[in-house]
Amino acid sequence: MAWMQESDWKNIIDTNLSSFFNVSKLIVKNMISKRFGRIINIASASGEIGVAGQVNYSAAKAGIIGATKALAKEIARKNITVNAVAPGFIDTGMLNGMPTDEIKKMIPCARLGKVEEVSALVGFLCSDRAGYITGQVIGVNGGII
Repeated sequence: MAWMQESDWKNIIDTNLSSFFNVSKLIVKNMISKRFGRIINIASASGEIGVAGQVNYSAAKAGIIGATKALAKEIARKNITVNAVAPGFIDTGMLNGMPTDEIKKMIPCARLGKVEEVSALVGFLCSDRAGYITGQVIGVNGGII
């Protein structure tokens, strides 16, 4: 953080946290009037544990977690659930250039996660079967947390 430019801080906060506000604000009123909705935010294991060298990203994702929990309490009575999915190391382009063999050694499952594992959870949280789950942060992280 000592060498982080203010623009690097702002860009990550805007992309990962302010976007939550901007999108949610647009849809929440409509959900309230319909008395139904599902909001699933994408947080990160970084927001739960903090990652050295990623203070801005960890702060933004921790903000998503706090916002998820607060908004869930605000609108639960309107049959709207708000949850967050917190992926760990998922096999995507975000890992390009990273030492994935070393990363796998840190993960109790000893592998990277799959996009399908994250999307399956998101799909479930959107379903009627998840109507009593709200304000939760669910990790898809191979046990790293």
